[in-house]
Amino acid sequence: MQAQKKFHLVFSCLMGAMMISIMTFVITMVNVGWSEQFLGLWMKAFGIAYVVGVPVIFFLAPIARKITGKVLGVTPA
Repeated sequence: MQAQKKFHLVFSCLMGAMMISIMTFVITMVNVGWSEQFLGLWMKAFGIAYVVGVPVIFFLAPIARKITGKVLGVTPA
């Protein structure tokens, strides 16, 4: 695997884990509050969201970079 592709894959996995953990924590907290069920519900939400979110990040991040470059008039690195 090319270094750039490998970088993008690892980036997508790490960014997914960070964003998804924060977002599922907040949404689970809003929906059920701090209860005995919280940890299990949060982990279930995280698992589902991670499986969906990482491929979305992997495929949409390059598109977002191109759009951002056009909006700002710069060439993405």
